Amino acid sequence: MMEIIAGYVKDATFEVFESMVMMEIASGEPNYNGSKKIDSIISSMIGLAGDLKGMVVIHCPEEVAKKITSGMLGMEVDEVDADVKDALGEIANMVAGGLKVSLEGEGCNVELALPSTVIGRSIRMSSGVGSKRIMVPFNIPSGEFGVEMNYVMSSV
Repeated sequence: MMEIIAGYVKDATFEVFESMVMMEIASGEPNYNGSKKIDSIISSMIGLAGDLKGMVVIHCPEEVAKKITSGMLGMEVDEVDADVKDALGEIANMVAGGLKVSLEGEGCNVELALPSTVIGRSIRMSSGVGSKRIMVPFNIPSGEFGVEMNYVMSSV
């Protein structure tokens, strides 16, 4: 099931970047064992509830976050400010929304919380015992970002 969910994460992320950010991205191989880390300064997350509980998180280094926001807003962004936090929160929301639609096609009910964004170095996330973790790395010309999924799935 982890490979299927990683595929849904990839598909949703490509769709968001193609339609809303107007930026080509390339994906790397999903990581399932927690060894892949992204050197991020900003992380936007959205909680998931229902048959699948957990969160989707977008991790970005500063330059990548500014370039993504520039693409989304159609204007140059020079600092990590409220626009960057809002843009990355909206991207997390849209990626989670795409994931929700894909999972509902599998008969899995998923509800979304409001997105939150944190800024800082060395932020570590942890999930409950028995949760699964997927990290899908993506690249744009200015660097790498990651879409992380931590979840526990109920029987459907």
